[in-house]
Amino acid sequence: MADIAAEASAPRPVADAALAPRRPPLLEVGPLAWARANLFSSWISTAVTLALGYLLVRWTIGFVDWAFIKAIWSVPVTPQGAQTQACRALAGTGACWAVVTEKHRFILFGTYPYEQHWRPALVCLLFIGLYIVSAMRRFWRPALALVWLATLTVIGILMWGGMLGMPYVPQERWGGLVITLILSTFGIAFAFPLSILVALGRRSKMPAIKMLCVVYVELIRGVPLISLLFMASVMFPLFLPEGINIDKLLRAQIAIILFAAAYLAEVVRAGLQALPRGQYEAAEALGLSYWQKTGFIIMPQALRLVIPPLVNTFIGFFKDTSLVLIIGIFDLLTAGKTAIVEPAWQGFGIEIYVTVGAIYFVFCFAMSRYSQNLEAELNRHRVR
Repeated sequence: MADIAAEASAPRPVADAALAPRRPPLLEVGPLAWARANLFSSWISTAVTLALGYLLVRWTIGFVDWAFIKAIWSVPVTPQGAQTQACRALAGTGACWAVVTEKHRFILFGTYPYEQHWRPALVCLLFIGLYIVSAMRRFWRPALALVWLATLTVIGILMWGGMLGMPYVPQERWGGLVITLILSTFGIAFAFPLSILVALGRRSKMPAIKMLCVVYVELIRGVPLISLLFMASVMFPLFLPEGINIDKLLRAQIAIILFAAAYLAEVVRAGLQALPRGQYEAAEALGLSYWQKTGFIIMPQALRLVIPPLVNTFIGFFKDTSLVLIIGIFDLLTAGKTAIVEPAWQGFGIEIYVTVGAIYFVFCFAMSRYSQNLEAELNRHRVR
């Protein structure tokens, strides 16, 4: 009996080996499987992949050679001006980043007084910090509105000055990145709630309100933003009483808010229409008032459905702030263009445009990635 028990308890290497977990084949899952299915699935796909890969490698090597290896990062500056002979000797084979080194303050802050540049620099940091705090869901509380109000008040004090020992700086001296952030932030912040009201108005059962919202949306969406900015700058002051003048930046901000609200209203209305009718009926069955039903049940679900088009519209408006050039406001792109007007730096616009484009890309890419993560998080319950 002891021998039988010992034999029964002896290890069985063959059975254990058969039951041991095995890794899946490399060509069935993982990066190699993805490449095989998407890049090398046929001889045509393989040829296109190799050709595009070759062009991408050639372009990358050329860009690295132009932007880093042969680039010039600084040039001597004399009382007569910048000495750009070394940059011109490159004849386009290398980048002259010295123009960015020399003009970066003007690109970021415009004609703001040089000794006071710490103020718009701090404003840019406050804007970025406000974006980060607003993006975190744990701060989505009523107190966040107070944080916005306090931050915007501090931004106004820093930019205008005239108190706390800071000299007053008129808005005509503002420019660069800080103007882009001001126009886009205030534009989206005020246009979004206005767009929700307009979207609700277009679905209202009261004919007067519905007609007013329809006329507003169709009228604003029927003309380009440049025309609205031009009317706000040139035509609007003609209708004001004599002696009353509204600042040019404020007029441009109002035009951007009205334009953005019209487009966002259609996006919000699409979300309201996409919501199943059963959600409205369930909210009404609970005995909720119109605003309770809209604020707690309908609107959160509708906005969740249209996160991608909403953020896409935000990104478009962030870039459209460059159109304020038409009324003489120096935003980021306009400041970059003006930086190369100086004869010594003419011919080095590519470096300026690459730098300005990189700044736009950082902000737009951050918004895009955040919207993807937010959409995935809010729709996690739909994944089975």
